[in-house]
Amino acid sequence: MYKIIFLLFLFLSAQGFSQDTKPELIINEVQNNFDGVQDYQVDVSIKVDVNFLKVPESKAKLYFKQPDKIHFESDGFALLPKEGMNFSPFAFTKGDYTALFEKEEILDGIKTTIIKIIPLGDVNNIILSTLWIDRSKKVIRKVESTTKTNGTFVMELKYDDPKLNFPLPTSMTFVFNIDKLNLPKSISGDMNTETKKEDDNKTTTGKVFIKYSNYKVNRGISDSMFDEKKK
Repeated sequence: MYKIIFLLFLFLSAQGFSQDTKPELIINEVQNNFDGVQDYQVDVSIKVDVNFLKVPESKAKLYFKQPDKIHFESDGFALLPKEGMNFSPFAFTKGDYTALFEKEEILDGIKTTIIKIIPLGDVNNIILSTLWIDRSKKVIRKVESTTKTNGTFVMELKYDDPKLNFPLPTSMTFVFNIDKLNLPKSISGDMNTETKKEDDNKTTTGKVFIKYSNYKVNRGISDSMFDEKKK
């Protein structure tokens, strides 16, 4: 009888663990949490760290509307890869995909669950995304994605505003491959030739530090804001 009870306990424990780490369940937790954000506008401060570029810190406004509408306004030059503009969970799970639970890991002192997402079909530019998910806050803390055309990029997100009652970051560090980025000729032509020659066989990375402030959430942004002519 004791053996039967013990085996039953192990079986139920295994079942509970399996359900608790089911990737679809974890992703749904994050998506349902973000669904409370119908739209937002936010002031953005952008600082670029690229060895061959001197770019002054720039200011901009970012507008978002569910599920994936984005509009970006800046008076001057702002180097911001398009993948870094959208941190919505929908950006990594739209279309058909396969999700795999990898492991749990402590990231900056926070317990996270690592989920790998593999998009199915040829429509998506992203081949593989790895998400570090904070299940206690139901937010994504880190993303590493490999794309078909733009190499690999990493996003690290922080949520430091206790007064903001929405799953929206206060800052992001975006790391990307410079050699895979399609820079305008006027910019790429100003590269330091010695640096470029030295790094011909290396992958050059750049960093963009983004700070978000003055969120205005669920104020009802018109669809006209996202017209193609505005982009």
